[in-house]
Amino acid sequence: MAILRPARLSVNINKIATLRNSRGGQIPDVLLAARRAQEFGAEGITVHPRPDERHIRYADARALRSVVHIEYNIEGYPSRDFIDLVLDCAPEQVTLVPDGPDVLTSNAGWDTLAHAGMLREVVAEFRAAGIRTSLFIECDATLIEGARAVGADRIELYTEAYAKGYDAALALRAEGDSAGFERLRAAVVAPYAESAAFAASLGLGVNAGHDLSAENLAFFAASLPQLDEVSIGHALIADALYLGLENAIQRYRYQLELGAQGKEF
Repeated sequence: MAILRPARLSVNINKIATLRNSRGGQIPDVLLAARRAQEFGAEGITVHPRPDERHIRYADARALRSVVHIEYNIEGYPSRDFIDLVLDCAPEQVTLVPDGPDVLTSNAGWDTLAHAGMLREVVAEFRAAGIRTSLFIECDATLIEGARAVGADRIELYTEAYAKGYDAALALRAEGDSAGFERLRAAVVAPYAESAAFAASLGLGVNAGHDLSAENLAFFAASLPQLDEVSIGHALIADALYLGLENAIQRYRYQLELGAQGKEF
């Protein structure tokens, strides 16, 4: 199998801000965390500010612009305040997510048909500012076509279903059912592989995120040769509590390299 370029790792630092906000003050320091993540091998920094500012604040997002010297990705729902924030920060990428202010974490992709008018206007505004736009989306060919129709540059595949299916496959392996493990993990990644190939055929870039972890990442990357980038926060930051931030980032980079090489894992 030919060795492909590994997908890029963008580290979502929301959880560092959550820890800071739980106590008040500036510890841990979000800006320092972004600096360290870049030094330790992150290829992008992702933040997802929400209206209640329960983790990353709008002020953080603005301050990070002068700190992040690799790809800066801002995620969020395209309210007017969010759009203005993104235009002020001029990140390399904006990822539009359809979650409202009462949602704990992203739990669905865009219906690009129902929201086509709004998305087209927002994407055009970002495109005019030279900002690459990605739409958070599920494995549905019609909705992926809709993403292209509204002018998006990329999609970000919502990977929660894959992660849950992979956990179920791991449980089979723990029970000694290796054949069942292989069948199930192949089945749960198949819709993502098909969607990535279809998106690429339309000229869309392919990102992915949500519940990706060091346990399920290499197989996912190996199954999607079109994958450009993954955005990972919760699992990576949790691993950093045990391993340290540098080791955690390098571990995830290594999983992406394994995936690109198609090695056994």
